[in-house]
This record gives sequence, C-alpha cells and structure tokens, in this order.
Amino acid sequence: MGIVSGLLLLPLAPVRGTAWIADHLLEEARRQVDDPRAVQARLVALNRALDEGAIDEAAFEREEERLLARLERRARPGGRTTTMDRAQRRHA
Repeated sequence: MGIVSGLLLLPLAPVRGTAWIADHLLEEARRQVDDPRAVQARLVALNRALDEGAIDEAAFEREEERLLARLERRARPGGRTTTMDRAQRRHA
C-alpha cells in the first residue's frame, strides 16, 4: 500500500477493523452452536423437559429433528441430509 492510498483509506480503518472483529465473532458463534457436545447437551435437556412434562411430544419432535439435523450436517462432508436419512433414523 502506497503512502497516498494509505492516507486516503485511513478514515476507513475503524470500519475495516470492526468488520474483521464481527466476522471473527460470527465464526466463533457458529462454531460453538454447531459443536457436537453442545448439541448433545441440548438433546439431553430436551429429553429431560419432555420427561418432566415441560414440553409436549410435538414440540419435542420438532426440536429434536432440528438438533439431529445439525449434528448430521456437521458429520457429513457435504453438509446435507436427505429425507431417506431422516426416515431411517426414526426407525432405528
């Protein structure tokens, strides 16, 4: 970067720094949300809530499906699940 371009872009430095920090925070948040241990802990809490009667069966199944899909996406190289995979998991 030349001295002229450096001086012209100097006012944008805080914006670029803020964008860099935001990108890294978003990446870390996604990593933590998709961490298999965190998803498994949510599944345990979900089962406990169903056992205690805090949620009904329909809510349990919706949330369980969402969490299991998140685990599958993390495990698959392409990150995609199929309808057949979900059907097989239900019958397993």
